[in-house]
Amino acid sequence: MGLNTELAPADVVRRQYLASAAGDLEALRATLAPDVEWTEMAGFPLAGTYRTPEGVTANVMEKLATEWESWVAHDDTYVVDGENVVVLARYTAHNRGTRKPLDVRVAHHFVVRGGLIVRFEQFVDTALVRDAAT
Repeated sequence: MGLNTELAPADVVRRQYLASAAGDLEALRATLAPDVEWTEMAGFPLAGTYRTPEGVTANVMEKLATEWESWVAHDDTYVVDGENVVVLARYTAHNRGTRKPLDVRVAHHFVVRGGLIVRFEQFVDTALVRDAAT
């Protein structure tokens, strides 16, 4: 029994947001299951499904940091049903190329088992993200 198995699903998800906001990719990877499936929505600049904690941070968080300044996912409302955690949030950032700001609402669906995130799916208005990037 690892330390994470003591945490409620919403607490595991909250740790992921805190690690992301702090830029602590090691702590973020510690919230993800070895076989995690992390899906960025079709139409989003990083669209696709990524596997393994290292694959998620390399293909999502590290790329966001190169393309966007001060990217933050502000989690504000949690809806929990067993292992399912839906978070209503907001992305804020500035695109490094265009200097345009981004401020968009987003919903994230996490599945947490054994104290680790096993699945993630993003829902966002991809047109607003694209507009800020072009």
